[in-house]
Amino acid sequence: MSKKKNEETKAAENIISMDFTEEMKNSYRDYAVSVIISRALPDVRDGLKPVQRRILYSMKELGLAPDKPHRKSARIVGDTMGKFHPHGDSSIYDALVHMTEDYSLSVPLVDGHGNFGSIDGDGAAAMRYTEARLSDGAMTMLSHLEKGLVEFIPNFDESEKEPTVLPAMLPNLLINGTTGIAVGMATNIPPHNTAEVINGVIACIDNKNITLEKLMEYIPGPDFPTGGTIINKEDIKEIYETGEGRLRIRAKCDIEPGTAGRTNIIISEIPYTIAGNKAKLVESLSQLMRDKVFDEIYDVRDESGKDIRIVVEVKKDRDAENLLNGLYKKTPLEDTYGVNLLAVKDKQPIQFGLRSIISEFIEFQKELYTKEYKHLLDKAGARLEIVRGLIKATDVIDLIIEILRGSQSLAQAKGCLTRGDITDIRFKSTLSKTQAQTLNFTEAQADAILAMPLSRLIGLEILKLHEEENELSDKTTEYLKILGSEKELLKVIKSRLRNYSKQFFSERKTILDSVENTGYVEKVVIEDIYVLIDKFGYTKTIDQASYQRLTQDTLDEYSHIISMKSDDKLCVFTAHGNMHQIKASALPRCRIKEKGTLIHNLCKLGDDEAVTYAPFEQIFDSILLFVSEHGYVKLVSGAEFETNRQTISSTKLEDSDKLILVKIISASEYFSGSLKVVMVTDKKLSLGFMLSEVSELKKTSRGVKGISLDKGDKLMYSDCIDIKTDTGKYNDQTVNYKKIRTRKRGAKGQKATGVFE
Repeated sequence: MSKKKNEETKAAENIISMDFTEEMKNSYRDYAVSVIISRALPDVRDGLKPVQRRILYSMKELGLAPDKPHRKSARIVGDTMGKFHPHGDSSIYDALVHMTEDYSLSVPLVDGHGNFGSIDGDGAAAMRYTEARLSDGAMTMLSHLEKGLVEFIPNFDESEKEPTVLPAMLPNLLINGTTGIAVGMATNIPPHNTAEVINGVIACIDNKNITLEKLMEYIPGPDFPTGGTIINKEDIKEIYETGEGRLRIRAKCDIEPGTAGRTNIIISEIPYTIAGNKAKLVESLSQLMRDKVFDEIYDVRDESGKDIRIVVEVKKDRDAENLLNGLYKKTPLEDTYGVNLLAVKDKQPIQFGLRSIISEFIEFQKELYTKEYKHLLDKAGARLEIVRGLIKATDVIDLIIEILRGSQSLAQAKGCLTRGDITDIRFKSTLSKTQAQTLNFTEAQADAILAMPLSRLIGLEILKLHEEENELSDKTTEYLKILGSEKELLKVIKSRLRNYSKQFFSERKTILDSVENTGYVEKVVIEDIYVLIDKFGYTKTIDQASYQRLTQDTLDEYSHIISMKSDDKLCVFTAHGNMHQIKASALPRCRIKEKGTLIHNLCKLGDDEAVTYAPFEQIFDSILLFVSEHGYVKLVSGAEFETNRQTISSTKLEDSDKLILVKIISASEYFSGSLKVVMVTDKKLSLGFMLSEVSELKKTSRGVKGISLDKGDKLMYSDCIDIKTDTGKYNDQTVNYKKIRTRKRGAKGQKATGVFE
């Protein structure tokens, strides 16, 4: 029994108690950081995500240089996954395929052989069928790895070493761009023209304080591999400054004469956002023709070969220009690209601007080139040491041969060469013995001398050694000059960048323009519709024919029924003093048995409460009566609520005040002179006065006191009624308006007896 208790005690000691909430927070935070830093976002220095960097490094290790044969993609994926990136073969292969796409990248990093998909949207063949090798662009990032320019760290199981960043000599982040979704953040960097970016980098090197306006003379905007036109050129400066914004991209379309009197719209370039989905674009255009959304379309054909050519045939005597504007408006031929210049620096995600990205690249280049020239200096110095030793050895070659013949071991001979140690070495003469004691070759020189073939003693070979010594001396002087001056270092960086600019030069494909919204004239059928809103806020619309078939019992299920035109807007006035507008086209068209959509989802009411619903057309021709809980009243012309904004403030309210009435009053009702405003407070006080006494004010005003309230009292009910009416309804209770006495506006309400009967 005691043994069992001891076991239970030991088990209890091994149990760690922790708060579940804290554990979830910590675990999710660790996961989020891992996704942000180790998977989804690129490094600002080489512009690569970890999976891309590991693929390229693995291909380098496999010896897949551009001048070597292609290797099966399955081998590349297997090596990458097994050695560096244990996250699944499909994600690695997808990244490999993306780096081959010339319609996604300005400078592809992988040279693919086989079916790697197409711009149409065709997927790549399985990795066992395709082959790949590194491209020339990838070598600008990998060719200096052996020089020790970047740090290497252990891989996931510490069986291999991998670079933390590649020694990229090209500003890959801007040239190829990238996209990625992390936890709580995302990056979306558009590709740019290689020559333009390099020219911009050189301009920043020459002028550290260059302005964004001046920099944009070299880098005017993104350059997409698919071409197209950026039609909001004026927004690019702000995007480059803040690091985020939206680009509107439009396909390149031309109108040409067709056959049989028809006209053709020729699409030769598509927006970058649908690169890899061209087939879906063609299908969507065909669907529009079949659904008769555009009855001007006669036929849609994809005549693309190496170049894109999509033909939209327009019917005879139809306006092709107007149709094209409609296609821009309703199809992906015009699309939005959301820019977000987010990248990782020092293991932190940072929002960059154009200048800051280039500045980071320049600083990285300084670091790389400094390490490179230190490496070259060390290498040249080591070789110069050996060459000078060999030259010196040729001058005393007879003595060296005598030392070798008189030595009993290689170590004994080496000791004599480096330290003049002649112990146990046999010499032919005392002079040779004396000369041997003066030798002081370095370890490296002694090793080279001992390994030197006799053929190096030929006169021509000795001459070559002297030439090599002079060459190495010149190189050493040059390297010291570059390392001793930042100006000289920057000259080298600019020179190599100019060579890359020539190597990867391509003409700009994307046009930058400023274009107003399309002037598409849409044929719209305007009809009468009815908006039905139930007590829970579910909203739907039906046409007039459906409405006329409804019974009164069915209509009673809805708290609000609004008649309006199909091209109008539904205005929703809320208790917090806001007015939301919902286009009739945005209201769900449903069958009567369908539930519809919550009004909160259509206009983002939140916890606000709707007070009044009305079509804008009715509001515009009317005057509106506003009454608040604190007793403020005012009249506002409906014309003041004309706006294109989805939400505006309809009135000014005090803190803790809210609207209880927004009454739409037509002109004929207002001028009849028989309308009376009635108010009832929470403490059963009441007041009435003629509508003509209410001042007409701006919507931004608070209004005037309609009733003076006791402390703690507030209005619970207000209405505007015709004085000929005896009763009304409030919360299903009958209101006897005759019992509400008319008093001077602003006075306290009088106790109402029998107001509610």
